[in-house]
Amino acid sequence: NVDANNLSPEAIANFQAAQSQLSGSLSRLLVSVERYPDLKANQNFLGLQSQLEGTENRIKIERDRFNVSVKEFNATIRKFPKTIVASSFGFEKKGYFEADTGSEQAPEVQF
Repeated sequence: NVDANNLSPEAIANFQAAQSQLSGSLSRLLVSVERYPDLKANQNFLGLQSQLEGTENRIKIERDRFNVSVKEFNATIRKFPKTIVASSFGFEKKGYFEADTGSEQAPEVQF
Protein backbone atom coordinates (compact mmCIF):
# COMPACT_ATOMS: atom_id res chain seq x y z
CA ASN A 1 0.00 0.00 0.00
CA VAL A 2 1.09 3.53 -0.68
CA ASP A 3 0.62 5.72 2.39
CA ALA A 4 0.03 9.36 1.44
CA ASN A 5 1.60 10.46 4.74
CA ASN A 6 4.80 8.57 3.99
CA LEU A 7 5.15 9.14 0.27
CA SER A 8 8.66 8.64 -1.00
CA PRO A 9 10.23 7.73 -4.34
CA GLU A 10 10.92 4.25 -2.91
CA ALA A 11 7.27 3.75 -1.93
CA ILE A 12 6.12 4.80 -5.38
CA ALA A 13 8.69 2.51 -7.03
CA ASN A 14 7.51 -0.41 -4.88
CA PHE A 15 3.90 0.33 -5.79
CA GLN A 16 4.76 0.46 -9.48
CA ALA A 17 6.65 -2.85 -9.22
CA ALA A 18 3.61 -4.46 -7.57
CA GLN A 19 1.38 -3.13 -10.36
CA SER A 20 3.72 -4.63 -12.96
CA GLN A 21 3.69 -8.01 -11.20
CA LEU A 22 -0.10 -7.95 -11.07
CA SER A 23 -0.31 -7.16 -14.77
CA GLY A 24 2.09 -9.99 -15.61
CA SER A 25 0.14 -12.45 -13.47
CA LEU A 26 -3.14 -11.50 -15.12
CA SER A 27 -1.57 -11.97 -18.55
CA ARG A 28 -0.38 -15.46 -17.63
CA LEU A 29 -3.80 -16.33 -16.23
CA LEU A 30 -5.55 -15.23 -19.39
CA VAL A 31 -3.12 -17.16 -21.59
CA SER A 32 -3.77 -20.28 -19.50
CA VAL A 33 -7.50 -19.84 -19.96
CA GLU A 34 -7.04 -19.99 -23.74
CA ARG A 35 -6.01 -23.63 -23.35
CA TYR A 36 -9.30 -24.61 -21.73
CA PRO A 37 -12.30 -23.62 -23.91
CA ASP A 38 -14.85 -25.01 -21.44
CA LEU A 39 -13.58 -22.61 -18.81
CA LYS A 40 -14.48 -19.63 -20.98
CA ALA A 41 -18.17 -20.52 -20.80
CA ASN A 42 -18.16 -21.17 -17.05
CA GLN A 43 -20.29 -18.72 -15.05
CA ASN A 44 -17.60 -18.33 -12.40
CA PHE A 45 -15.06 -17.41 -15.03
CA LEU A 46 -17.44 -14.93 -16.64
CA GLY A 47 -17.89 -13.35 -13.22
CA LEU A 48 -14.12 -13.21 -12.78
CA GLN A 49 -13.78 -11.54 -16.15
CA SER A 50 -16.26 -8.88 -15.11
CA GLN A 51 -14.46 -8.32 -11.81
CA LEU A 52 -11.11 -7.97 -13.60
CA GLU A 53 -12.56 -5.32 -15.88
CA GLY A 54 -13.91 -3.45 -12.87
CA THR A 55 -10.56 -3.74 -11.10
CA GLU A 56 -8.70 -2.37 -14.12
CA ASN A 57 -11.09 0.60 -14.22
CA ARG A 58 -10.69 1.30 -10.49
CA ILE A 59 -6.89 1.14 -10.78
CA LYS A 60 -6.94 3.63 -13.65
CA ILE A 61 -9.22 6.00 -11.74
CA GLU A 62 -6.99 5.87 -8.64
CA ARG A 63 -3.83 6.41 -10.70
CA ASP A 64 -5.44 9.49 -12.23
CA ARG A 65 -6.53 10.76 -8.80
CA PHE A 66 -3.02 10.21 -7.45
CA ASN A 67 -1.49 12.24 -10.27
CA VAL A 68 -4.02 15.06 -9.78
CA SER A 69 -3.16 15.14 -6.06
CA VAL A 70 0.57 15.24 -6.82
CA LYS A 71 0.02 18.08 -9.30
CA GLU A 72 -1.94 20.07 -6.70
CA PHE A 73 0.66 19.39 -4.00
CA ASN A 74 3.54 20.44 -6.25
CA ALA A 75 1.70 23.64 -7.25
CA THR A 76 0.85 24.45 -3.63
CA ILE A 77 4.41 24.19 -2.29
CA ARG A 78 5.60 26.59 -5.00
CA LYS A 79 3.14 29.40 -4.14
CA PHE A 80 4.04 32.21 -1.80
CA PRO A 81 3.80 32.16 1.25
CA LYS A 82 3.41 28.39 1.33
CA THR A 83 6.78 27.99 -0.34
CA ILE A 84 8.42 29.37 2.83
CA VAL A 85 6.65 26.85 5.04
CA ALA A 86 7.30 24.03 2.57
CA SER A 87 11.02 24.73 2.44
CA SER A 88 11.17 25.10 6.25
CA PHE A 89 9.70 21.64 6.73
CA GLY A 90 11.58 20.04 3.87
CA PHE A 91 8.58 19.47 1.61
CA GLU A 92 9.81 18.63 -1.85
CA LYS A 93 8.19 18.17 -5.22
CA LYS A 94 6.68 14.69 -5.60
CA GLY A 95 6.83 12.53 -8.69
CA TYR A 96 3.85 11.41 -10.72
CA PHE A 97 2.87 7.78 -11.04
CA GLU A 98 4.50 6.46 -14.18
CA ALA A 99 3.40 3.07 -15.36
CA ASP A 100 5.73 0.78 -17.25
CA THR A 101 5.70 1.17 -21.01
CA GLY A 102 2.69 -0.60 -22.47
CA SER A 103 0.95 -1.14 -19.14
CA GLU A 104 -1.64 1.52 -19.94
CA GLN A 105 -3.13 -1.05 -22.31
CA ALA A 106 -4.79 -4.10 -20.81
CA PRO A 107 -3.51 -7.33 -22.33
CA GLU A 108 -5.72 -8.39 -25.21
CA VAL A 109 -6.88 -11.96 -25.02
CA GLN A 110 -9.77 -13.33 -27.00
CA PHE A 111 -12.09 -15.53 -24.99
